[in-house]
Amino acid sequence: MIKKNLIAIISFFTLILGLWQLSAARSFQLFGELLHRVETDEKVVALTFDDGPSKRYATEILALLQQEHVKATFFITGRESEQNPDEVRLLYQAGHQLGNHSYSHPRMVLMSPAAVASEIEYTDAAIRAAGYKDEILFRPPYGKKLFVLPWYLAQQQRKTIMWDLEPETDPTLAADAQAMANYVIEHTRPGSIVLMHLMYQSRQSSREALPLIIRGLKQKGYRFVTVSELLAMQAQT
Repeated sequence: MIKKNLIAIISFFTLILGLWQLSAARSFQLFGELLHRVETDEKVVALTFDDGPSKRYATEILALLQQEHVKATFFITGRESEQNPDEVRLLYQAGHQLGNHSYSHPRMVLMSPAAVASEIEYTDAAIRAAGYKDEILFRPPYGKKLFVLPWYLAQQQRKTIMWDLEPETDPTLAADAQAMANYVIEHTRPGSIVLMHLMYQSRQSSREALPLIIRGLKQKGYRFVTVSELLAMQAQT
């Protein structure tokens, strides 16, 4: 009996661990379409920035991107979009793409269908209220998804947008702008999607790394595109 109970306990925790790992998978989900990079021979890369927009840093980030003639995709939250509609307008008026990153940035793994719908739809409404008229892509907070979220997105014919490069997950890289930049420049492939966070005070190293990344990738012949432009390239191939 003790042996059977032990096996059951081990099996249960193995199942939980497996589901947790599945929820964080970059390139797989149980329902619907997911994009983490695009297979292409063209040297193109999409820079994507999560969270915000914040009043303090949006203008600084936009100035850098304008100086480098780079377009990016910003996955913003509904709550901050409501708080900072002027910054939302600044982002899309500068030619950047906007995406939905949920309303309150929860881990959307064990949420009910109604809660998932609320997080996404309130954020869509906040982005539209600021005047944005183009397609609104979706990226799950923390990259977490399991059953309900992918199912909801599939019903809405919306893709889950993930990434293949996330330099900030390594604490050593996250603390060193040059090391972060070197990592991205070295590991970017044609069709890559790079994830970074720039909108908060704690992300100073990331903001310092951004111009280094842009200039380094330009030297390697890369062109910067939005995620929708990557999707259009994928459709063509």
